[in-house]
Amino acid sequence: MADTNKDFMARLADRGEQVVGRITDLPGAKTLVDSMASMTKQLNETQRRLRSLDPLEKRVTALEKRLEKIEGKGSSAKRAATRKTSTAKPASTKPSTARKSSGPPS
Repeated sequence: MADTNKDFMARLADRGEQVVGRITDLPGAKTLVDSMASMTKQLNETQRRLRSLDPLEKRVTALEKRLEKIEGKGSSAKRAATRKTSTAKPASTKPSTARKSSGPPS
């Protein structure tokens, strides 16, 4: 039984090698292989970038928890101070005095 499995696996491996060898004979196969290689590189780069985001997400979560604790303790005092200091600026009633040129520059 073990010999049969080995023979089958060996034949399957040989057949796979033959198929891979004949792929280059197909029209457009080089373009397909090149685009697959390019896609693989791009996917690997995307995975690397996504993995580098995990530590940043953990830091953001920790900062959000700290901020929530801080806001929970003094949120009413902070809001009152903000309301007192925010004042609206009066609107300007002066018309703009833009100069228009009446001729070519000298």
